[in-house]
Amino acid sequence: MTARLSVCIPIYNFAKFIPETLDSILGQDGGDEVEIIVLDGASTDNTAEILAEYQRKHRNIIYVRQPQKGGIDRDMAKSVEPATGDYCWLFSGDDIMRPGALRRVLNEIQSGCDLYLCKHMEYYFYDDRWTEYPTVACDDDAVFELSDPRSRRDYFSKAVNTEAFFSFIGGIIVKRATWNRVPLNEEFVGTCWGHVARLFELMQGGLRIKVLSGALLDRRPDNDSFAGGGMVNRYRIAIDGFYNIVNRFFGHGSVEAYHVRRVIRHEFHPLAMQLGKFMCLVNPNGEDRALMDSLMKKVYCDLSFANLRAKLAYAMTSAASFRRRQPELSAHHEARVKDGQQT
Repeated sequence: MTARLSVCIPIYNFAKFIPETLDSILGQDGGDEVEIIVLDGASTDNTAEILAEYQRKHRNIIYVRQPQKGGIDRDMAKSVEPATGDYCWLFSGDDIMRPGALRRVLNEIQSGCDLYLCKHMEYYFYDDRWTEYPTVACDDDAVFELSDPRSRRDYFSKAVNTEAFFSFIGGIIVKRATWNRVPLNEEFVGTCWGHVARLFELMQGGLRIKVLSGALLDRRPDNDSFAGGGMVNRYRIAIDGFYNIVNRFFGHGSVEAYHVRRVIRHEFHPLAMQLGKFMCLVNPNGEDRALMDSLMKKVYCDLSFANLRAKLAYAMTSAASFRRRQPELSAHHEARVKDGQQT
């Protein structure tokens, strides 16, 4: 099948999620116009049986089963290899495409940008509500040329969180010819951010990005594929991952690296870091206190009064003081520890 758009979905043991994801795509206006590639990293659940049933009903689904688990970095790269579409939507196997999103993207890609960045809806348990998650503080449908230093720094300065730097795979629609200009960088295999490193490398040779207005998908609130090693390890994956990528391609002293550090501080704000320390105190067998302390120093390494206050507040945090100041948050996470969910 030749299509304008391929939806590329790497999965591993997502049998309980993938039907809802596929239904949200197939039920769209344009659902029969796109190629859907599901790259299975040797799942041990009944993923193969589920996909066989979907393939019987939908000829535009391509199911590729790997002989062994390759990890998200390799599997993401391999999910694009069978694609024939001019563009690939790198989609998460547990997220939901919002109504009208597919037709919107099919129309958008006619403008010919290298990359389109879309937003999603995020669920906040403490307010019991869904809200649009921000990515870049710019005008609707703004376009940036990331190979041009001035335009790139303007884009980096407008980044609200790491999704502006491609952390959320479901938010990335990339021209296949552009993606294939560079191979998967082995230096970043195993970091969970191989696709991010590829896009940063592509900036050197031309990467025109359009930031799409409006949320095009819902991120499932009850599943984080990177959270299996506990909260502190999940922090490490993001913090070390993005620091290493931007330092590798632009250098620690660059404007780009400054904005990545700024964004990381926004995501890992003082309360988040205090929560990490709290989890180390209440779950010492499941969380790494030494790692948490080192991450705190790394995130707040830049000299400023705000960073100094954050480090002081972190140093003064005890389990009792955190429970007193954040009763609902502490109760929620302690309950998850008791249930064996860790984070």
